Amino acid sequence: MATTLDPGELAARVRRDAERSVLRLRNGLKHAAGVGRPTLSRTPRDVVWRSEKAELWRYRSDDRQVRTPLLFVHSLVSRSYVFDLVPGNSVVEAMLGQGFDVFLVDWGVPDELEAANTLETYTDGYIPRIIDHVAELTDSEVNVFGYCFGGVMSMLSVAGNASPVRSLAVQATPVDWSRMGPFTTLLQQGRLEPDQVIDQTGNVSEDVMLNSMRVVQPIGEITQYVDLWQHLWNDQYVAAHQVMTHWATDHIPFPGAAFRQTVDLFARRNLLMTGHVPLGGRTVDLSAITVPFLNILGEKDTLVPAESSMPATGLVGSDDAEEFRHPAGHVGLVVGRTAHKKYLPALGDWLRRHSDPVTEGDTR
Repeated sequence: MATTLDPGELAARVRRDAERSVLRLRNGLKHAAGVGRPTLSRTPRDVVWRSEKAELWRYRSDDRQVRTPLLFVHSLVSRSYVFDLVPGNSVVEAMLGQGFDVFLVDWGVPDELEAANTLETYTDGYIPRIIDHVAELTDSEVNVFGYCFGGVMSMLSVAGNASPVRSLAVQATPVDWSRMGPFTTLLQQGRLEPDQVIDQTGNVSEDVMLNSMRVVQPIGEITQYVDLWQHLWNDQYVAAHQVMTHWATDHIPFPGAAFRQTVDLFARRNLLMTGHVPLGGRTVDLSAITVPFLNILGEKDTLVPAESSMPATGLVGSDDAEEFRHPAGHVGLVVGRTAHKKYLPALGDWLRRHSDPVTEGDTR
């Protein structure tokens, strides 16, 4: 039996739909023209270390409550500003708000000079030096957080080097590469060779990296535009959409030498799953990681499926090893309302339990 709407309610719905139509038109024109896009990565910071294109940023804060610093290690194939998108939607801002002393390593944009960078360049070179520098600046051991491929590098670095690390957390980190997507499958099967995607600079171009993501989510962009149309009247949704689509398509090249190793060691031989990886003339054993360990994975992650990330917890040698499973996608673990209400506070609680508080008179 049909339900008859109250005339007043019907009028309110018509008025709401008319208002939303006007807002859709306005926001649609602004979106198409690229007008009004939020300014990215606005949290004040200082460059406290630099080597070649790599930089270490320390974020300013007048309310540090945790003495043990937090170091974010980002992936090699996307921009690090995903940690600091816009006010109110920033991991850095959230961690500063919880009283942490926050550092972030930015790898810069590789060109011909970085084409020869190997995995060891990062795991045995940059990352240990950066950890040592953070420890020197703060007179403390360091909490390390590795995101995506940055988690792979962080695990290999902590396992293979004596660094002043207090704890290690990784998020959306590929360990079982047999569970990765179609692009990895092509490499595993030998239907695609590394040299076929390495360009004249000696690197895998940003376009190849972007298209490899699109292979995993072939209708992802269509779905995003459908969602955008449905919410085009909502200023906040449009702003968030602009930020995320900008970051999701803003890839950087993958250093060629490191890519060849990644294909051989991980995609084809799946050696991370064995816990033993040959690097720098020795075998790095993941069971050498004995500091408190946290493995964060997204149950809806299509880029790094949860099944690929799960084994990390059992491969480390830590007596204190935990796993956080969240009903989120790859980016939803760090971006968006739910991340800031649930996931990031849970991360902060775990890090705080493995940190020292600031003591009276501490002037770092």
